[in-house]
Amino acid sequence: MTNSNWTNEDIPDQNNKVIVITGATSGLGKQATKVLASKNAKVIMAVRNTQKAEGVVMEIREDFPNAKLEIRHLDLGNLKSVRTFAKEFINDYDQLNVLINNAGIMMCPYSKTEDGFEIQMGTNHFGHFALTGLLLPLLLDTKDSRVVATSSLAHKSGDINFDDINWESRKYSTTKAYSDSKLANLYFTYELARKYRGNTNAPMFTVAHPGGTHTDLGRHMSIAKLLSPILGQKVEVGTLPSLRAATDLNATSGDYFGPKNFFEVRGYPVIVKPNKMAQNKANAKRLWDISEHMTGVKY
Repeated sequence: MTNSNWTNEDIPDQNNKVIVITGATSGLGKQATKVLASKNAKVIMAVRNTQKAEGVVMEIREDFPNAKLEIRHLDLGNLKSVRTFAKEFINDYDQLNVLINNAGIMMCPYSKTEDGFEIQMGTNHFGHFALTGLLLPLLLDTKDSRVVATSSLAHKSGDINFDDINWESRKYSTTKAYSDSKLANLYFTYELARKYRGNTNAPMFTVAHPGGTHTDLGRHMSIAKLLSPILGQKVEVGTLPSLRAATDLNATSGDYFGPKNFFEVRGYPVIVKPNKMAQNKANAKRLWDISEHMTGVKY
């Protein structure tokens, strides 16, 4: 890897590639959709709000009239929706080059998903765990495929209580629940990389975080609304770690990309290190077992 700043210019042509991006209607997902479509990829926008997605498609096509975009409904907080999406996608496509697990919710009031999971762990982790597992046969059949998870600097405050993962026995802390879900994204990626090491058909599993990026993800936090426009970097820069994780030809399974400056808050993407907790193999294995049990998706 070179020391020069990695930008959209470093993304190779994505012609003939099929890329699924969850949460493609705003923030990082919207920007990644735009950039990858501009690089000639066929981008599947896996979204909860299809009407909003139609507006995004129109917006992108103003700049890139030939953008290959397709909208498909996906609610990560509903395992039935995840199963329907995966089944229909596999029926319609014979390849999946990149799956970018981008969608997320942040620090919202306590609630549960349709399946009874705490809303942030359910959406940010369990939904993507199920989606990836259901799409894995197609990823295994696609040469040089890739799965990208989206974590956060907040993982450093995470410490998952495996005995009460849905916050039924404790006083709810929305910030802690968010941090736990972002730690889960790292556990998931590292366990995937370990499980499929040595499988020559396996996808590459990478993970990225955007640093401090000004998006509407922090809409439930008054302090975030106040500080994000001041401290946050532009979404065009904040999306680069995910784009590098998805396209850098020099990346390897288990690589974690984030901004290089100001304690990983700002700057161009480089390989960064998670905290020690995120590298706990026993925890990653335990979360994996819980995830298979709770989602009913076996890898």
